[in-house]
Amino acid sequence: MSSPLPSLAPHTLLVFLLQVSLLLLVALALGRIAVRLGLPALVGELLTGVVLGPSLLGALAPGAFGWVLPADAAQLHLLDAVGQFGVLLLVGVTGVQLDAAMLRKRGATGVRVSLAGLLLPLGLGIAAGSLVPAALLTEGTGRGTFALFLGVAMCVTAIPVIAKTLSDMGLLHRDIGQLTLAAGMVDDAVGWFLLSVVSAAATTGVRAGAVSLSLVSLIGFVIAALVIGRPLVRWALERAGRASDGGPRITTSVVIILLGAAATHAMGLEALFGAFVAGVLIGQARAAEEPDPRPDRSIWRDLAPLRTVVLSVLAPLFMATAGLRMDLTALADPPVLLAAVALLLVAVIGKFAGAYLGARASRLSHWEGIALGAGMNARGVVEVVVAATGLRLGVLSIATYTVIVLIAVVTSVMGPPILRWSMARVQPNEDEAERGRALALVTTGGTS
Repeated sequence: MSSPLPSLAPHTLLVFLLQVSLLLLVALALGRIAVRLGLPALVGELLTGVVLGPSLLGALAPGAFGWVLPADAAQLHLLDAVGQFGVLLLVGVTGVQLDAAMLRKRGATGVRVSLAGLLLPLGLGIAAGSLVPAALLTEGTGRGTFALFLGVAMCVTAIPVIAKTLSDMGLLHRDIGQLTLAAGMVDDAVGWFLLSVVSAAATTGVRAGAVSLSLVSLIGFVIAALVIGRPLVRWALERAGRASDGGPRITTSVVIILLGAAATHAMGLEALFGAFVAGVLIGQARAAEEPDPRPDRSIWRDLAPLRTVVLSVLAPLFMATAGLRMDLTALADPPVLLAAVALLLVAVIGKFAGAYLGARASRLSHWEGIALGAGMNARGVVEVVVAATGLRLGVLSIATYTVIVLIAVVTSVMGPPILRWSMARVQPNEDEAERGRALALVTTGGTS
């Protein structure tokens, strides 16, 4: 007869509960302060880890820091497990938000802006990764792998931050708002794909055979998801939708996202990519059920409770735990500080210039190009996820991780004022006005 599994030690559980409570409470407070200052809540949530982590609490009160983030591996694994669960659902929810109808409608212009805004910073990031001081590399990580990872970190865009910024500024109905979302969706999809390829290269080594196998596996997974997964997801959601309440549908969606993540993880690929693809399948299945596939009419109506929990609880908890890994004292080292400034310039110039050139190639005006560059430049939560993945795989050191997360914060803060300044010089057209009236009717439930 097998012996019973050991239960969780009472003290370990107590510390875990207090850790989560403290992180969420401080994240909520600092997130609200950030919003009141006109900044994304992401900034305050990441600062939670800075305040409670080695940058501040660890330097001023090492004893208290040891209680908040004890060195016990089992204790840390509990916190990390919750953070991983949260980020997988966050990426899945982002995939649900991908609007294929908008991508088809905006087609060529969105692709041009997206590709230019993706390839230029990707190339600059790889070049920068080849030149940074060796002190920023981790032991056992080749410069080629590091450069590829840095290139991916430089080229991503954060749809959640963009969407929230455009909504807060009343720009969702403008052509630039629609184009920014469309281009950002393409960037997000390609970004998760590249992250999975580079993560596979980090674990197997940058060898042509290994990378080619990873690429073939990814393509095979996408084809299987479209051919086999899409009808299965639609069938599962239809069955779950027969219940009188939305609970079974939410549970089914979470299971689908986690199974997608498990599938790519079992293939030796990045679990985040599987979660993203699963989210896209959920969004397409739900959109197909109703004649109006817009997220505000179908997808979010059904998954609103899940979205609320993910964005209000799990995502802030992940942001806070991500901030705990930051160590701003690393910037006191001149080479690290110099590299941070250089990488920030590379990130901003690459994304701005790429999106601007793509906009001008699509015959948009100078000010519209600047507005697109400002929106696409926001890295937000996506770059934090990329940085956390690099740290987990051992590709990034604490110093480099800190630099990349700082880039995510700075670029997210830059977006709103530049968008406001540039869009004040772009006159709305009749189509935008009509779209604004339709959006107002949806928002007010048809009462305005």
